[in-house]
Amino acid sequence: MITEYQQRLRERYLAAPVMPSPAPWQPVLDRSIPIGGLLGIGFAVHPETGHDLAMVVSHDGHGLFDAATGKKIARDRDPDPATSTPEAHPDLACPGLGPVAGTEIRIAGLFGGGLHTTTSDGWTVDVVSPDWPHDRVILSADGGANNGAAGGTWWHVFHSDYSELRTAGFSPTGLTLAIATSSDLTLWTRPQLHSEN
Repeated sequence: MITEYQQRLRERYLAAPVMPSPAPWQPVLDRSIPIGGLLGIGFAVHPETGHDLAMVVSHDGHGLFDAATGKKIARDRDPDPATSTPEAHPDLACPGLGPVAGTEIRIAGLFGGGLHTTTSDGWTVDVVSPDWPHDRVILSADGGANNGAAGGTWWHVFHSDYSELRTAGFSPTGLTLAIATSSDLTLWTRPQLHSEN
């Protein structure tokens, strides 16, 4: 039995259409990056450009993407079976590749773990399931309260009604929002908010 408050909350999420992300968030591509058999993702920072990198672990190996452009920058189709999926590592990590080879990257997804759900300047991402098993990803600027109508301080930015949601969250820098399903990766980015003096 759900309470009256829970019913109103469920109805609010069901009524909210998928909408564009608010400024300063911008989609990296005009579509998702197709990745069949996606198991999980993790983040690293490119040692030369400083861009967020998204590492993808799938049934077909490992891939590394520049999260600011969506460009694939490294691929390993045949990773070592002992480290090809994160469940063998106590920190749910896989070895990095390309410019982050030699580092361990924590992976969130099918085997557990999680990405950051908040940024240092107050953005929040939540996964809600008012029509389970279909998940909706909510981006909010109100600390996750999600009060009022959609499009005010919260936005329904993704509806996983075609594939199983693996994970959703921010990079450690807070400049990338990633949503991974069993079939694709969707990225949003924003510029640096302030520079260090």
